[in-house]
Amino acid sequence: MQRPITNSCKSLVAISAVLGTQYVGTIEGIEVSGICQSSKDIVAGDLFIALSGEKFHGAAFAKDAIAQGAVAVLTDPTGAQMITGLPVLISQNPRRSAGIVSAWFYEEPMRDLYSVGVTGTNGKTTVTTLLHQIMQQAGRESGLIGTVETRIGDDVLVSKRTTPESADLQALIATMRERHLRNLVMEVSSHAITLERIRGSHFAVVGFTNLTQDHLDFHKSMEDYFLTKSKLFTFEYADLAVINIDDSYGARLAMMTELPVMSLSRWDTKATWHYASITPGYVGASIAIRGSGGVLIEGKTTLFGGSNFDNLLMAIAIAVESGIDPIDIAAILPKLTGAPGRLEAVGLGQNFTAFVDYAHSPDAVTRVLEVANEITQARVIAVLGCGGDRDASKRSLMGLALRDGADIAIYTSDNPRSEKPEDILVQMVLDIEVIPPSEVILDRARAIKVAVNHAKAGDLVIVLGKGHEQGQEIAGVVHPFDDRIELARAIEDKK
Repeated sequence: MQRPITNSCKSLVAISAVLGTQYVGTIEGIEVSGICQSSKDIVAGDLFIALSGEKFHGAAFAKDAIAQGAVAVLTDPTGAQMITGLPVLISQNPRRSAGIVSAWFYEEPMRDLYSVGVTGTNGKTTVTTLLHQIMQQAGRESGLIGTVETRIGDDVLVSKRTTPESADLQALIATMRERHLRNLVMEVSSHAITLERIRGSHFAVVGFTNLTQDHLDFHKSMEDYFLTKSKLFTFEYADLAVINIDDSYGARLAMMTELPVMSLSRWDTKATWHYASITPGYVGASIAIRGSGGVLIEGKTTLFGGSNFDNLLMAIAIAVESGIDPIDIAAILPKLTGAPGRLEAVGLGQNFTAFVDYAHSPDAVTRVLEVANEITQARVIAVLGCGGDRDASKRSLMGLALRDGADIAIYTSDNPRSEKPEDILVQMVLDIEVIPPSEVILDRARAIKVAVNHAKAGDLVIVLGKGHEQGQEIAGVVHPFDDRIELARAIEDKK
């Protein structure tokens, strides 16, 4: 857990007053020097926030927190019954309280930075990565929080989740403020909104990329998924919305949000920001973008494909809104690269093209394979699996998207987690007649090798689903596994 070096203590009495909580034990005279939601990361003087989880209640780890030096606990009534030895603040909604008290404790650090939050099913990582690159190259020191990594200026940290828990999030942003960063770009997941990790946060701008089927094991319906995302687009959380209206859910959101809206479109010239032209080239494209006040930004990009043009448009629109000169953005444009594991090329001098991509929803698979078919006039050979313990309803749809978008489709394992990989593959190919040379290969490394061995000059091989991930979770154990490394090995062996 990243924390600011300097931070004033707050009294437990003041914390209780801010939250309006009941309490058990004596709270007078106790000073709190930090807030933590993991007993493993407790530092002496911390308030331990014990939340109810899927398998365990955080209060079960209170003894560990006490041993680490926690001075008090914030939890729900159930958790309060499990704790002895420390004063306990009791909240009916400790997740919400965690967000509120963490933002208050660190004196709302997000408001001291030009903060941007981006949500949507696909594109969050690429938009935030591109915007972070623009800000950095424009000389504006920026923080980045997302799925792949967290950056504090030039320091890179491994991200545990797309959007950190509230105590970690506020401490992290307070650290960025302490280091004199003035900008923050972060991904906001639907889980984070539902679980109130961003409660107490406020963004200058929030962006919406798109909404397609994913996470229905968590949200239960697309309507619930959409309404969860829409909660971000309120004055509680933001001042301005930037929305892709080419997406049907985006168009609906633009009509219903209470925030002022800057609309984005690849085709609609009535949108605030849109493309005047896109001219594909051998590598990337030449583009012209029209924006607020008639601004025109022209240049070349090395990014491939329609979805990446959408992501780039959002990053540029927000960059201009943040005050970066469009002339500077035009100069920066050719230097921009995609996010790690997102259409990331793997090249060892072979006579065919090879990529890995994080696509792990039906729409994402469809989109990335459309891009693959734009890049090559030869065959597209694609490898894909579906994750275990996640939305099972999308598995057959992903299988169909793979079949329809690839000339040779290799169905394999992803992260089976606690499920049997064989069962996942059965669901994946349920509505498909797998006709050779397409095939089902349980072992992911062998599947990648087979795909590469099929490749001829001019073909394109793409391995989908895991992108930047460096492990494969099987039966609760994470084994080292990186699609980029496996793809490179397969290419090297073929050569």
